[in-house]
Amino acid sequence: MSKDKGRGRSKLKLPQVTLAAMTSVKVYETIKALEYSMQGIAFGEVVLITHRKPLGLPDTITYKHTSRLNDIDCFNYKMVYELGNYINTDYVLLIHYDGFVVHPEKWQDKFLEYDYIGAPWPAPKPGTQHCYHDIYGNLCRVGNSVSLRSKKLLEFPGKAGLEWEKDEDGFYNEDVFLCCMNKHRIEEAGMKIAPVEVAKYFSHEHPVPEVRDVDAPFVFHKWWGRNKQYPRFVNPWMRRWLKFKGMVRPLLFWRH
Repeated sequence: MSKDKGRGRSKLKLPQVTLAAMTSVKVYETIKALEYSMQGIAFGEVVLITHRKPLGLPDTITYKHTSRLNDIDCFNYKMVYELGNYINTDYVLLIHYDGFVVHPEKWQDKFLEYDYIGAPWPAPKPGTQHCYHDIYGNLCRVGNSVSLRSKKLLEFPGKAGLEWEKDEDGFYNEDVFLCCMNKHRIEEAGMKIAPVEVAKYFSHEHPVPEVRDVDAPFVFHKWWGRNKQYPRFVNPWMRRWLKFKGMVRPLLFWRH
């Protein structure tokens, strides 16, 4: 990591990290999240992975094609088995329209010591059934799709022949699949998932006790708790459509 000074401000340089997002929905909002995340940071590459190149895509963002993501299961599968095909750097910082970089000054080089780092998960209540554990029953506290992942980890599921499976709750969740169900295999291959003690400085999603002494994270996911203060991007055409719909809808209904 290095810093350049331009226009009186220090700019973080992360040439080994690709900023990326993969989606087929809320594409406008996702582009805005990518642009916001680029403020104050020079990434090795910035890519939008989607099914069609958006009109007016900024030159600073590279379009990369994937088939349409028709549902959340499709998204989860592609995260595990296909994301690595689009990344040419040692790491990827994966963001969404509702989770992105908000405090570039909170970056720590320590984050690069891990192959997966995301927001801390809440600890389940004692006695409740949950899927946040490894095959040995040990509680797993770090996951989340808004995350920093190594290229080695991205390639691992395909190379190791990991079988795509649902979690104990009956869902396909790529972060649970990697950080819980296959954590032992990832660690046996010499990779590391960050502990809560480090992850709490990287990202916040749930307002878990561990983040209370952290004034601000590098990235966030979901507008819960203190995260409510972070930007929400709205497609202006969608706002206009909703306004028009609200005006017209009363005219389409009447009593006989």
